[in-house]
Amino acid sequence: MSINVKQLAAEKAVEYVQDGMKVGLGTGSTAYWAIRKLGERVSEGLKITAVATSQASEDQARELGIPLVSFSEVDSLDLTIDGADELDGALQLIKGGGGALLREKIVAMGSARMIVVADESKAVTTLGKFPLPVEIVPFAWEWTVADLAKLGCKPELRRSGDELYKTDNGNYIADCRFEAIASAADLALSLQRIPGVVEHGLFIGIASMAIVGKSDGTIEIIEGDSGR
Repeated sequence: MSINVKQLAAEKAVEYVQDGMKVGLGTGSTAYWAIRKLGERVSEGLKITAVATSQASEDQARELGIPLVSFSEVDSLDLTIDGADELDGALQLIKGGGGALLREKIVAMGSARMIVVADESKAVTTLGKFPLPVEIVPFAWEWTVADLAKLGCKPELRRSGDELYKTDNGNYIADCRFEAIASAADLALSLQRIPGVVEHGLFIGIASMAIVGKSDGTIEIIEGDSGR
């Protein structure tokens, strides 16, 4: 029987959730398994409250009976479990393949700890092979995309069928192909200076731990240096 490495990593992360915690629910194919396992634990008596980073994760949580609260009801979270499209040994991440990077970053930054769950294919030495998602406003998007290209990438607006993809916030996603990112911190600063950029998918100094599932059935835990 083949091993579902995403499920392996996600279920290990859920072991860190304790009674009474306020939990952030990530988005994507690996976070899906974490939410499913949380639903099982809630049905067994675990008492938590949660917020979701996307409509899809919110819908899944509701179906599983996970108690959800609005952001006006909490001022911080104890723990967020979310996936990543790429992660390096310093726990720098590329996120946003699922289009929820802005909400994911807000929730992660509002959490005491962020645990990243991923399969071994997402662990890299240098970020950048996965196109970096950048959320941009629709107004004058052509100018914003032109400014992104000046950073040395090939930006392409994400599509959904024949239409331009829109995030839950009503914005566009420009997927920027860098191939290799020499300095994630420097690139993050450059992106923040571009008018029209709402947020980017570089998560630096945010994750406190990564749990990586491997095809041989083992997991690797990468601890961060930050106190998050």
